[in-house]
Amino acid sequence: MGELATKRRTYYCGELRSDNIGEVVVLKGWIHRRRDHGGLIFIDLRDRTGLCQVVLNPETMSREDFNKAHALRNEGVLAVEGSVTARPEGTVNPNIATGEIEVRVSIFELLNTAAPLPFRLDEYTTINEEIRLRYRYLDLRREEMQRNIRTRAKLYSVVRNYLNAGGFIEIETPILTKSTPEGARDFLVPSRLSPGQFYALPQSPQLFKQLLMVACYDKYYQIARCFRDEDFRANRQPEFTQIDIEMSFIQPDELFAVIEGMMQTIYREICDIAISVPFARLPYSEAMLKYGTDKPDIRFGMTIEDATDVVQHGCEFRIFSEVSKAGGVIRGICVPGESKFSRKQLDDLTSFVGTYGAKGLAWFRVTTEGLSSPIAKFFTSDTLKALTDRMKAKPNDLLLFIADSEKVVCAALDSLRLRLGKELSLIDPKKVTFVWIVDFPMLEWDEKERRFAAMHHPFTSPVPEDISLLETAPGKARALAYDLVLNGEEIGGGSIRIHRRDVQEKVFGAIGISPEESQRRFGFLLEALSFGAPPHGGIAFGFDRILMILLGEQSIREVIPFPKTQSGLCPLTGAPSDVDEGQLRELYIKTIVDNLK
Repeated sequence: MGELATKRRTYYCGELRSDNIGEVVVLKGWIHRRRDHGGLIFIDLRDRTGLCQVVLNPETMSREDFNKAHALRNEGVLAVEGSVTARPEGTVNPNIATGEIEVRVSIFELLNTAAPLPFRLDEYTTINEEIRLRYRYLDLRREEMQRNIRTRAKLYSVVRNYLNAGGFIEIETPILTKSTPEGARDFLVPSRLSPGQFYALPQSPQLFKQLLMVACYDKYYQIARCFRDEDFRANRQPEFTQIDIEMSFIQPDELFAVIEGMMQTIYREICDIAISVPFARLPYSEAMLKYGTDKPDIRFGMTIEDATDVVQHGCEFRIFSEVSKAGGVIRGICVPGESKFSRKQLDDLTSFVGTYGAKGLAWFRVTTEGLSSPIAKFFTSDTLKALTDRMKAKPNDLLLFIADSEKVVCAALDSLRLRLGKELSLIDPKKVTFVWIVDFPMLEWDEKERRFAAMHHPFTSPVPEDISLLETAPGKARALAYDLVLNGEEIGGGSIRIHRRDVQEKVFGAIGISPEESQRRFGFLLEALSFGAPPHGGIAFGFDRILMILLGEQSIREVIPFPKTQSGLCPLTGAPSDVDEGQLRELYIKTIVDNLK
């Protein structure tokens, strides 16, 4: 190890400018690129701040050292000492911040070599993602990933500064807690000191932040780690980061103002974009009717229209008639100026909606003479005219309809609308559009469990005048819940919470949790609510998802330093993995995996 190994570096690679010309500097970093021009060797030296060109010249160093430089290879770790000079005329590089200068090296030291790389760091787009994750420490060296992780750190700071300035207190809540399964599965952690018993990793800090309101902390936040043992889903991770916020004596309008201010600050500080407030608000029922989803992308039109009532008369098309009589719905979208879609394209769209359960896709071309379609003969002229009016259609438009149960129609038309919006370039990728979804139902029917379940979670407060419906007509009760949607992605959700024990017990009863079970699972919460719990509410945001949208990435794995694959595996470490039999014995655990094979 030479003298440069222990010598303090004077600058980061990306910090040098023309003001530094004449200084003798020490730089340390990675060999990003090496160019051997015979008499001179040029190296782009890289660290987390950027690149700096260093020049090895036999006239400024010993011939012995210069000869050693021919063996330097990309991604080796290098230390150099030399003088900052202006680049010769005509060689300035305007594409990098240090492009006006270079360092003429007097001495260098190779601190470590690099084995041949499994992939080139500038060609990651063609590399299998699992390989990138297997060598994540190399993947993270790339400029794009460096940007993403630096922006992640900045977003932490922006959120904390905003909430701290607003009088919020950052409080950590436990990672090892009690299993209260309601929603996704818990990750369980066996207790060695309490044989046969388990902790759970928190799906969210929900109950603890409510307890903090009971404890009189009034304004809480936490950038919290959360864990959910979910089945494989795109853009989900078993462990993720959440911006968690709770306030006492709050109404939705007051909370919305706080959050809208936070989003304005995030976009200003991270993207230098001004966001207008207040955000639009859309009732849940209207979102489902017009967009087929409670996370609508409202950057473009082409909304869904209900035509069930229009075709109930003057229509002999069997599928429409049967669906209408069975209590289903007939809804459609008007695709502007696309009546020239070929039959092959229409067949492809029919197959596409079939993946969402739709049994078919009816279509009409809009002409100056009216609607044209193989099924037009099954409709009276008055009904065709009414359909045109309902869809606000113009000549050269294309009408697409699906007839099925409301659940299938919503899912299929939502996906069809988004697909066509992208394919027809109807969505402006630079547009930033927030919308609050409000007026959610309190409960939804779970066909599998044959009971009502909480649409958000069972600690959401019902609208006060609907509390009595929990016992008489639970499906009609409304919730004081809200979601925030950004460009078609749900980035956060929350509610006003239940602060009275009697109401909480009614909600547990409405979703089939007996008094004995509620006491066993949530007794500590019920007890806390009986000690003067204040009215309170809050919201939680997916930190990783917000960052993904800010950076224009398509996967949250691009903004998480060490993510799992979509199937929950870590190619880097091999987790999850087997453990020693001795570890299992200490925990009084015996696996039955062999019996399940």
